[in-house]
Amino acid sequence: MAVAEDGRELDIVAFGATGVTGRRVASYLSSVGARWGAAARDAAKLERSLADVGAESTATIGADVGDPESLAAMAARASVVLNLVGPYASRARPVIEACIEGGADYMDVTGEIPFVREVLDGLDEPARDAGVKIVQACGFEALPPDLGVLLATETARERWDEELSEVDASVTFKPPPGLPRGSDMISGGTFQSMAEMIGYPDSSPLTDPAALVGDPAAAAAIRRRSPIAIRPRRDARGAVVAPMAPAPFINPAMIHRTGYVSAVERGGDPAPFRYREGVAIGGPEFTLPLRYAAAGALSAVQAGVRALAQARPAVRQRVAHRMRSLLPASGFGPAEDRLEPWHWRVVIDVRTSGGRELGVTVDADGHPGYLATARMLGEAGLMLADGDGTDRGGCLTPALALGTAHLERFERARMRFAVS
Repeated sequence: MAVAEDGRELDIVAFGATGVTGRRVASYLSSVGARWGAAARDAAKLERSLADVGAESTATIGADVGDPESLAAMAARASVVLNLVGPYASRARPVIEACIEGGADYMDVTGEIPFVREVLDGLDEPARDAGVKIVQACGFEALPPDLGVLLATETARERWDEELSEVDASVTFKPPPGLPRGSDMISGGTFQSMAEMIGYPDSSPLTDPAALVGDPAAAAAIRRRSPIAIRPRRDARGAVVAPMAPAPFINPAMIHRTGYVSAVERGGDPAPFRYREGVAIGGPEFTLPLRYAAAGALSAVQAGVRALAQARPAVRQRVAHRMRSLLPASGFGPAEDRLEPWHWRVVIDVRTSGGRELGVTVDADGHPGYLATARMLGEAGLMLADGDGTDRGGCLTPALALGTAHLERFERARMRFAVS
């Protein structure tokens, strides 16, 4: 087997390639001819999973989150480890530590912001010292809006030497034809991650837009300027905007961290922009009451999540236990024939500090939470392996790790960025 200049025989290892998203990552890496390995605890199940999706890996690797030696061996073989084994709060830290020790970059698709905060607090400095990138929330949450807002930021600076003042991001979904199914939107893994976050010892970062900004003054400014909005509203195009699905509390924390770090690195004022996002529900004017009713129902659910995050630990633990037992388990997800026909778009409208306006759009094909997430994670990992990321180390957002210089690479993953 050929060995790269960095001494690694593989560009990427997909750890957890037997899961719903992991199988799709394996399929993508196989389709683009990457030098990659598939890793999982159960070797026989791994072989079956790869055969099911027609994926051929360069190597198959046995690895278990409960076996540090297997994780170390896995991390030593690849330039980048893609971790698809969740829930992340209870399973990911040993994998991250193995990557830091072994000098491999790490990526995952967690939306568990309290855990992201824990990793930032405890592992950012060791990762920096090792020259390793730890990149979390690298799926539908939060890669497309994070990169899109950074693209808008850099465009405003280049054109007018101005910073962002207001950002409104809205996503529209075009699902497959026919009646929707319960498994179309939220997977068992997402449900279980929600339970992990509700029961987390310190749940305060869960709904905090400044959860990932350590500077107290900057964090307080973000909370004043840009609280997370969950109430229904109308946008400039007449659509009713509901809270972001599946959760409105993930992207803001990542995007504000990107904005803060980007401003500080330039030696500029880290004053935050106001950021709002949501799902745009369009339709004829006579449907407005129905659209507001749907948005209101989604807002009520997220208001309940916010209230739970502020409840006493004993209450949250009981609720989390019930959620784990009643909600679908990891592995529950959409049927294969429901993955490909999706189309979705993120529209980012920006106003600068000087009152100028510009827009960024992100168009993508495939189910956002499973197929598109798998493709974008696979391509993001290949970008790092190929040296097409930034020169930063430590715990990074997707935008801070990847930058905007090579966004055209995501076209292979059927996701397209454009400035309008």
